[in-house]
Amino acid sequence: MNPALVKACIALLPVSLLILGSTVMFIRRREWRSLLQLIGAGFLVVVVLVHLCEATHLFPWMNWGAEQSAGHYLDLLSAISGLVLFPTGYFLYAITVPRR
Repeated sequence: MNPALVKACIALLPVSLLILGSTVMFIRRREWRSLLQLIGAGFLVVVVLVHLCEATHLFPWMNWGAEQSAGHYLDLLSAISGLVLFPTGYFLYAITVPRR
């Protein structure tokens, strides 16, 4: 079995939990902080899906894994966006929500 496929499948579980938790939080508290968190989790899902497509050689015209390709930039921009937006939304939520 392809090791890249195994890694992408393993990464799918925690990212799925992030998107599920962010969705539940956004549905309960329709705030911009939870929206930031949800959008960031969505970008992290895109990163995992890009790696799944790369491992299964889906959409070969994207030149997955090659530098200067559309697949490379999609992966890079999604990773940067997800790693900025998700923690920012979580941090803003954590410092503004009063404790019980």
